[in-house]
Amino acid sequence: MLVQRLRDRDESAMTLFYEKYSNALYGVIFRIVKKEEIAEDVLQESLVKIWHSFQSYDPSKGRLFTWVLNISRNLAIDKIRSRQYRVNSRTQPIEESAALRQAAEPSFRPEHIGLQEVTRQLNPEQKQIIDLLYFGGFTQSEVAEELNLPLGTVKTRARAAIKVLSKLIR
Repeated sequence: MLVQRLRDRDESAMTLFYEKYSNALYGVIFRIVKKEEIAEDVLQESLVKIWHSFQSYDPSKGRLFTWVLNISRNLAIDKIRSRQYRVNSRTQPIEESAALRQAAEPSFRPEHIGLQEVTRQLNPEQKQIIDLLYFGGFTQSEVAEELNLPLGTVKTRARAAIKVLSKLIR
């Protein structure tokens, strides 16, 4: 029986387990994380966790598939809640945007955009905060954490930067 072989730490049983369950687990993980690369990583983490914690599986409490599915699903949810995932999922920097590689509409007038150029006139502290808030998609709390600053300092610098930008744009 597969369960007993896994309890006995039989590596060939883990190969059989992988062949039998990996596609279903990957499908559930992918529906949660929505990115192939991350889904593959979470599947790998799930398999390692299943291997190391198999002794805690109790067949009287449920089927093997339900147990491994819960482990995989929980790891996928943990991944999307992680700070690293949220930061990496932000809007891409404007320098890497596909919009820069596309031809502009004939009616497009570049002088109407230029906000990022205007931000270059801010002092470095204000520019860094505005870049993270408006071009990086961070919240004020995330900026405070990222820059290791008090939240009040971030709010004050952002407010001062917006006042300066307002004067520069007028």
